[in-house]
Amino acid sequence: MNYKSDVEAVDAFVEKYKSLKEEIGKIIVGQDETIKNTLISIFSQGHVLLVGVPGLAKTLLINTIGQALGLSFNRIQFTPDLMPSDIIGTEILDENRKFKFIKGPVFANIILADEINRTPPKTQSALLESMQEKAVTVAGVSYQLDAPFFVLATQNPIEQEGTYPLPEAQLDRFMFNLILDYPSFQEEMDVVKRTTIGEFTEVNKVLDNEEILYFQQLLRKIPVADNVLEYAVNLVAKTRPNTPEAHEWANKYLNWGAGPRASQYLIIGAKTHAAISGKYSPDIEDVKAVTLPVLRHRIVRNYKAEAERISEDDIIRKFM
Repeated sequence: MNYKSDVEAVDAFVEKYKSLKEEIGKIIVGQDETIKNTLISIFSQGHVLLVGVPGLAKTLLINTIGQALGLSFNRIQFTPDLMPSDIIGTEILDENRKFKFIKGPVFANIILADEINRTPPKTQSALLESMQEKAVTVAGVSYQLDAPFFVLATQNPIEQEGTYPLPEAQLDRFMFNLILDYPSFQEEMDVVKRTTIGEFTEVNKVLDNEEILYFQQLLRKIPVADNVLEYAVNLVAKTRPNTPEAHEWANKYLNWGAGPRASQYLIIGAKTHAAISGKYSPDIEDVKAVTLPVLRHRIVRNYKAEAERISEDDIIRKFM
């Protein structure tokens, strides 16, 4: 990338982001907030947990983003009988009686882990290890995954029978928890019109692997003022019940608060949010813009909050 300065590179990034949104908008109707946050997560080197009822175009969304970014894409349907080797790959004996590693579907740039809570913890942890390490280990040999590497896992909020909810420590590996809602009446009208006429729309590639990796590094270099850092760290501290910094709502409604990873994701998310808005340094508003998706899966409500029907988002808004 031959940019004269980081400022020029951020300007170029803003243009690329606008083009990305345009290309994705050819296929996906509405869902602007979800698209924005998914792209923020990709450029922040994070992963996304997407919660939404079936039929809201989760697979189509991530496939479209993959095409616009020029990245390889694999979908893994999580089922109760899925084994870790079905995700990471397995060793087989070849014709020369030597062991040969056959790569699993995790070897792609973008992984859609569909209904991750349908599979037992042993298989969940195989994917979560690869998210953390960006590598898989088979028979003592480590294999690096392709870069960039991004996991979008979906959870179905309705059918809870026969599911294995992700433990808090594993939820913490996801940068964002995004809640996908039903489309508005007008958006649904547009979806039905577009999808029932038999026309095929092509998505153009906006970026390549090299550019994505370059912009990921560039965004990490964006400077952050001390008052913004303080705001982010203080915000996370407020979520921890029975500590000196705890907010009264944390003591009243939470069993558990967010860890230091939340503060890190608030800052890197704020940097990327600032960049897509054409700013060269994030302010407190950028931190606030990513607070709900960063914190909602990192706090654990107590029975009092559940009894009073107070959601994670209600509690987080009190801290902001």
